[in-house]
Amino acid sequence: LNTGIEIEARPSGKNVKSLALLSGGERSLVAMAFLFAVFRSRPSPFYLMDEVEAALDDVNLHRFLGLVDEFRDEAQLLIVSHQKRTMEKADCLYGVTMQSGGSSKVVSERVRAGS
Repeated sequence: LNTGIEIEARPSGKNVKSLALLSGGERSLVAMAFLFAVFRSRPSPFYLMDEVEAALDDVNLHRFLGLVDEFRDEAQLLIVSHQKRTMEKADCLYGVTMQSGGSSKVVSERVRAGS
């Protein structure tokens, strides 16, 4: 299939015809809206997201975290993030640190009791 998908998005207060004209945060919002719509229509036991919230402002990060709260009851979410607020929502955190000699080490921490 070489047809692709055509998406039209109109952020509040803008009349944009091309996704290329959107800011990074607006493009992230469009992508996440599409992803969460797919997640709702085709549920899965887990979802993996890699820094999807990196370009979001505080208001939209709050909205994203609200969706994370909704979906955590139905599925396991694995989110790669550098955002402190996203990490604060986690039941368990994993990190990779560089040790002397150039080798990396994985560290983990369970955050919420009873999870």
